[in-house]
Amino acid sequence: MGEHQIAPLLQRLERSMSSVTIPPPACILRPLEVPYRYLFGPGPSNVPPRVLASGSRPIIGHLHPEMYEIMNDIKKGIHYAFQTENNMTIAMSGSGHAAMECAVFNTVEPGESVLIAINGIWGERVAEIAERMGANVHKLVKAPGGHFTNIEIEKVGKHKPVLFFLAHGESSAGLCQPVDGIGDICRKHNCLFLVDTVASLGAAPIFMDKQNIDILYTGSQKALNAPPGTAPISFNDRACHKMFNRKTKPVSYLFDMTHLSNYWGCDGKAVRAYHHTGPVSGFFALRESLAILAEKGLEESWRKHKEVAAYLYRGLEDLGLELFIPDKDLRLPSVTTISIPEGYDWREMLVYIMKHHQMEMTGGLGPSIGMVMRIGLMGYNCEKTNADKALHALADALKNCKKSKA
Repeated sequence: MGEHQIAPLLQRLERSMSSVTIPPPACILRPLEVPYRYLFGPGPSNVPPRVLASGSRPIIGHLHPEMYEIMNDIKKGIHYAFQTENNMTIAMSGSGHAAMECAVFNTVEPGESVLIAINGIWGERVAEIAERMGANVHKLVKAPGGHFTNIEIEKVGKHKPVLFFLAHGESSAGLCQPVDGIGDICRKHNCLFLVDTVASLGAAPIFMDKQNIDILYTGSQKALNAPPGTAPISFNDRACHKMFNRKTKPVSYLFDMTHLSNYWGCDGKAVRAYHHTGPVSGFFALRESLAILAEKGLEESWRKHKEVAAYLYRGLEDLGLELFIPDKDLRLPSVTTISIPEGYDWREMLVYIMKHHQMEMTGGLGPSIGMVMRIGLMGYNCEKTNADKALHALADALKNCKKSKA
């Protein structure tokens, strides 16, 4: 057999002996396609071109001096957004849930008592997180849309909790919970005050230091204008004292603040040691989103969200729709909830709006499922022109999706 005949035979033999048995998937070999959608749900929100562009910058090492400088910028931006001077301020590598778990895991030890205010899904989530790590969980529960008064919160000191959780922006119900005075109550009972502002930061006023909030966190993907995947969080000195004087290690290594504080240069040490690889492009985007907020100004951002929300409320009422939160002062400016109109299938309406308008709106979440539809106009999407688009889509759905009441 000649050489010209042996070579193809050897190639076929090598192929037949290959260790690869799963072929390349056809779907992966096709070009990536992502549709443009109007993200008018509770998040993620559409992202401005400047922030999208920042994510395409060249990757640098997560421990390079230039990366530390960007992380330091992020820290200063969070100080502004949270209105705090807390040194222990970082951005978690992960969504808002990462910050939620970080807060509980670091400040609570197994067997300790915590108190969770539940008036939607976020209180439910924190309660489950605390239960999973062995805390003694007490719950203050209201139906979706209900808010907690300071008098009600004052009465629960009997549980002697080390931590009290409250959602400032309960996006599953569209509620913005007042927080003035609650930090004082927590201090009186030697309890840390933990506040979730994932849906509210940048859209509704919050003042971490002035309001005596011990731990505050948010997510990147709502009024902050960034893609999902990073979650700013800040701990004050009271929280740090509890966090760094534990008898046991936190249940999570990834979320252990003894390591994260070093990674973010918060522990006073000259050298930042490797802990994990942060989302480099995500941090670029978060830095730019915080820059946009700083350039616009917090007060202007709060004013605009309130103005656009009020414009949306009037349009919804003109369509004959009922706002789920009756008291306009308790409505979350970033996420508006409407009661499901009688005679309609809310799922059919949402599918219709997506199909015909390329627009995301959503139903309820957790305890509010089947009670509400949710419209989010936040950050980059917070414009009256977008409110008009949302109202037009809803009017079209009301016209074409009506069901028999029979």
